[in-house]
Amino acid sequence: MLTAVRKLQSASELLTVLHPDFLLLCLLAKCYKTGLCILEDDIFEVDQPRDFFLYCYYGGMICIGQKRFRKALELLHNVVTAPMSTINAIAVEAYKKYILVSLIHNGQFSTTFPKYTSSVAQRNLKNFSQPYLDLANSYSSGKISEPEKCIQTNREKFEADKNLGLVKQVVSSMYKRNIQRLTQTYLTLSLQDIANTVQLNSPKEAEMHVLQMIQDGEIFATINQKDGMVRFQEDPEQYKTCEMIEHIDSSIQRIMALSKKLTTMDELISCDPLYLAKAGRERQRFDFDDYDTVPQKFNI
Repeated sequence: MLTAVRKLQSASELLTVLHPDFLLLCLLAKCYKTGLCILEDDIFEVDQPRDFFLYCYYGGMICIGQKRFRKALELLHNVVTAPMSTINAIAVEAYKKYILVSLIHNGQFSTTFPKYTSSVAQRNLKNFSQPYLDLANSYSSGKISEPEKCIQTNREKFEADKNLGLVKQVVSSMYKRNIQRLTQTYLTLSLQDIANTVQLNSPKEAEMHVLQMIQDGEIFATINQKDGMVRFQEDPEQYKTCEMIEHIDSSIQRIMALSKKLTTMDELISCDPLYLAKAGRERQRFDFDDYDTVPQKFNI
């Protein structure tokens, strides 16, 4: 199917009708890495809005499966903020996952929509996602017991939405956030103290969390197995290696290409007859700034 997707594409920036089907197939087969290959493309041309909604939603789920939460947030954000005349089920489900992934990746969630979000989405999405908003509010307390209580209350709803696994990751991320806060205060801390502070059951459990965070690059620390002490360290990255310079350069090149593309699209839209007609209808009938002020009296 991937071959068919590439055959249908006249350019990598074109979204075809097969994109969503291919991503859904990857989800059902749990071949998440295979789906990532088409998610790296920057999409600028869309024929059917439904294809775009499904592409971003399925893509977000694939990125969640690969723990690529930043990319998942980007794709789910596209669904939530995309133009829509009526609310749809895809946007509702995307918004629920958007809340959860925001908590996991950013440690917080803002209920304020961006200005470019459609009025339909702003009015309706929250009404379908109250248990998730309650979870976000309990998360902000910083106490593990609060989100756990919320999860217990809304467990059936989370299970029905098939989001319970992601909800459990929200709780796990809260432990990580609390450990990260400790790195801002302490240089050295025992595993027992970490377990007590972040409300873990044992020093062994605290050790597992710390080791996983070190492996994921979320904190920089070393563990002394003899005395059970954790020493927190600064980020060792000096941002001057060849690999880092190449990464920064490629990011700059991509941003420049995107900027050029946006400028071109802006010029095309500004000349589009449909856009000009709509903009003309929305302007005031008379714009008095276009006329010189007529004097009240004439001096003869």
